[in-house]
Amino acid sequence: MNTMSWMRAALGAALLGLLAACGGGGGGDGDSGSGTLRVALTDNPACGYDEVVVTVNEVRVHTADAPDSDPGWRSIPVDPPQRVNLLDYTNGALLDLGQARVPAGTYTRLRLVLAANTGAQADRNWIVLSGNPGVRVPLKTPSGQPSGLKVQTSLAVQRNGLTDVVIDFDACRSVVVAGNSGQYLLKPVLRTLPRVETGVIGEVSLAAATAGASVSLQQNGEVRRATVADANGLFKLQPVEPGEYTLVVVTPGRATAAVRQLQVFSGQLVRAAPAGQRIDPPASGTAIFTGQVSLTPVPTELDATVALRQTLTAGDTLTLVERPVNAVTGEYAYTGNAVAAPQVAQHAAGNSLSFSADNAAAGHFTLRATTGGVSKTAGPLTAAASDTIDQDFVFP
Repeated sequence: MNTMSWMRAALGAALLGLLAACGGGGGGDGDSGSGTLRVALTDNPACGYDEVVVTVNEVRVHTADAPDSDPGWRSIPVDPPQRVNLLDYTNGALLDLGQARVPAGTYTRLRLVLAANTGAQADRNWIVLSGNPGVRVPLKTPSGQPSGLKVQTSLAVQRNGLTDVVIDFDACRSVVVAGNSGQYLLKPVLRTLPRVETGVIGEVSLAAATAGASVSLQQNGEVRRATVADANGLFKLQPVEPGEYTLVVVTPGRATAAVRQLQVFSGQLVRAAPAGQRIDPPASGTAIFTGQVSLTPVPTELDATVALRQTLTAGDTLTLVERPVNAVTGEYAYTGNAVAAPQVAQHAAGNSLSFSADNAAAGHFTLRATTGGVSKTAGPLTAAASDTIDQDFVFP
């Protein structure tokens, strides 16, 4: 073979090798342009329930808003199906649901598929009411249940990469009372978060923990992450996205505490206060807020929430409580709401918190009702200790 022929043969062999390396001859997952999607579950605190149990069958994802039959839906099986008490997964605890190889791309739709309560399998989803231990009340699941509970998201899966996502299941806003029938409806409020070691830790007083202190991170009055302090007063809000937050502690019968301008940095667990300093709001008189939301035409099941809010002198709006109204009557009732001046501190990393009373905000509130993406606000409303404030909302 002359020199030119040898060079042509060598070049041909090199090209064949290059084609094979690029997937021309088939190959494994790495050659097919896929990555791994791993899914976990966590919960915001439930209000008025000792257990909120659901059974998870599957997680499905798609790159677009597509019908159930579309072949582009990718499955992350939960095998075996997981029966989950959501209240076991607060304070940063996560439940791993599963993982699967999926084609690389950006997934904008996620569905959490729950098992339904049917026939002999009537114990898949239930609640236990606080004060009524051991008595399971079935949860009626949504009519669209077989296809899964829909969440809009943005999950970028890189070729040969690992994408970690957490489904945040807001139990408090997901369980709806159905009139006076004794029935409870599951109308899940879900969102997705990146699984990151980013968040906030801290402590409340034992008295506040015993009273049921809830702790949340808020931005512009919207709750981004919430939990309840454990029996030792410890709390952990994780995962959260980096940014500036107001930390809000709401305790029945105690003044609201707010820590302003708390900066959360990527990859860090930020302390709300130095180790050993407990947030200890003073006792307060309380007021009750009640009312009814009505909608014309009257729906079979009313899907609406009401939020009780308070604005600090510095301008921060705090959501103190937000829950669904009764799906049949539209009624709501919030008790134990502190009317004393909120206790406010400025966060500075490594420094002790110094709280002062925001007297101008004491006893002043607003109520916000939301249904179908439309909100109406009532207020300012002034409440003193032992007051009952009645406020109705009419839509449209």
